[in-house]
Amino acid sequence: MRFAPGARRVAIPAFAAAAVLAVVAPPLAVVALAAGGFVAWFFRDPERRPSGPGVVSPADGRVSVVREEGEQVRVGVFMNVTDVHVNRAPLSGRVERVTHRSGAHRPAFSKDSERNERVDIDVATDEGPAEVSLIAGAFARRIHPYVEAGADLSRAQRIGHIDFGSRADVLLPPSYDREDLLVAEGDTVRAGESILAVVNR
Repeated sequence: MRFAPGARRVAIPAFAAAAVLAVVAPPLAVVALAAGGFVAWFFRDPERRPSGPGVVSPADGRVSVVREEGEQVRVGVFMNVTDVHVNRAPLSGRVERVTHRSGAHRPAFSKDSERNERVDIDVATDEGPAEVSLIAGAFARRIHPYVEAGADLSRAQRIGHIDFGSRADVLLPPSYDREDLLVAEGDTVRAGESILAVVNR
């Protein structure tokens, strides 16, 4: 099983504590072992392949946002603690900018989350400009982008992860409209696998 970067940094101390506590306080050792196991499970990073052509989901979870913003459509996916938190590139292209914006830590499924801490990844694609936003949630305190300006992206490539609860949005290129969407609010999707939209024109 592959794990996201940072899993060892958090899980190993818990497992080490469990080993020590097994001698001096066995009940606490069980708690530490469970904590280490949860962290390792949370940072899991399974292999994924797109299920077809089109824009793939940037995250595991539930579609929580579908709205038009000028000439583009935004699709947001809320990740709860049971979802894989490694994020994927929705489209192939070239990273133009990676911008970190400080902000609040409201629940990622709420309207107030628009003011949360986030990392915006601007991507130039063959279909026009797109953007992927990794948005912190109420408990998420660290966003870990894996890419930087100038990097070439392949569809479904790993682009980052967010610790413990969050949201990932994709602002589709202008060539997509609502009629091209294959998902609606409330649908469950998988990062790098589920197709969000396909241009049928």
